[in-house]
Amino acid sequence: MKELLSKLGLVDRRRFVEYAAKSMLGVTVLPTLGRYVSAEEATGGKAKRLIYLFMNGAMTHLDTFDLKPGHANQGDTKPTNTSVPGAQISQFLPMLAQQFHNLAVIRSMHTQTADHEQGEYLMRTSYEEIATERHPSLGPWLQQLKGRQSKTLPDTVLIGAPARHPGAGFFDPTFSPLPIGDPNRGLENTKAPEYLTDESFEKRIDLINGFDKKFRDKFKVKKVQSYTDFYTEATGLLTSGELKAFDLNEEKNEDRDRYGRDSFGQGCLLARRLIENNVRCVEVSCGGWDMHSNIYNGGTLPARAGIMDKAMANLLKDLNDRGLLAETLVVLTTEFGRSPQLNYNAGRDHHPAVFSSVLAGGGIKGGQFYGTSDAAGHSVATDGVAPADFNATIATALGLPLNKVVFSPTGRPFKVAHDGVPIGKLLS
Repeated sequence: MKELLSKLGLVDRRRFVEYAAKSMLGVTVLPTLGRYVSAEEATGGKAKRLIYLFMNGAMTHLDTFDLKPGHANQGDTKPTNTSVPGAQISQFLPMLAQQFHNLAVIRSMHTQTADHEQGEYLMRTSYEEIATERHPSLGPWLQQLKGRQSKTLPDTVLIGAPARHPGAGFFDPTFSPLPIGDPNRGLENTKAPEYLTDESFEKRIDLINGFDKKFRDKFKVKKVQSYTDFYTEATGLLTSGELKAFDLNEEKNEDRDRYGRDSFGQGCLLARRLIENNVRCVEVSCGGWDMHSNIYNGGTLPARAGIMDKAMANLLKDLNDRGLLAETLVVLTTEFGRSPQLNYNAGRDHHPAVFSSVLAGGGIKGGQFYGTSDAAGHSVATDGVAPADFNATIATALGLPLNKVVFSPTGRPFKVAHDGVPIGKLLS
């Protein structure tokens, strides 16, 4: 038996185990294995850039991408038709409905934590948060596995990200994402005061290097050199003409209005500018999804969904018009879902059993739903997708090696998507 199994490929082994269980035990096990492909068999790799949109607070799936018309759990949200006949999403997403031919909507995401911070960490890293290790997010993994893309601009930029963001994790400082708090302000504090001339600035840098020289000479280790490289790159960026990439004032007012003048809309516009200027990965966060009360009458849900709808739809449109969508993977996700049944405050509570996420562009087959939740929107019915599987699909679309092992400073082995397996049906 062992000899037979050793000769079978990964997918064949899984099919064999499933067949044996059905035959000998009389039950169906591993109901979602049919969707999986092995890391070696996975196709993709068309995407060169990543725009990652994170809905902080837990986006409600029943009111966005996984409606249950006619069920008591649905609430006040009504469906709307999309650009793909027969496919419907929320009435609050009319612009994304017209972009549905570009979207692959996963309606069977699931996780085991209902804690915001732990859920966000798991989605961004594929690993559970532990005290002894900080795991890298996807942008730094891209840089680690594909090398630095720009000599001046950072490989990864975070727009509006929470302070608890894992960032570069255990990678050295040169992998650290550049944080932007307010996209309207761009990269702040880049202009030197009037009294600081170029000559005096150079003198100050030389003075700092003089103070540090003895220490660097004595401790010639990678960490010390990494910090030196980090400050050298920061100085180079300050004197670079590429800083204009961060300036939204370079955009037409009508284009800024299209995206929405809120921080998420402007963040998506800035993401487009940065991608056009050779930044490899941009993450934009949109908070306000922790809706425990009055999601309909108080206007919380329609307003928040409207912000997301306008910004993401215009981002997809502009990327497509500029010929960038085919090589740019756009991701929309959240840390978990919200309870299908409305609570006594007319809101929805935390619900990790099932939620929705979206992929578009970058070699993704659009115009489809993948996986299903049950009739009540309470749990996964078919083709469950864990965070690691979701990230493995992203990594495969970006052409990253899933089996490449990178060791942390503590000597522990890690991979870009942990033990996740990509969803072959979504990859072209």
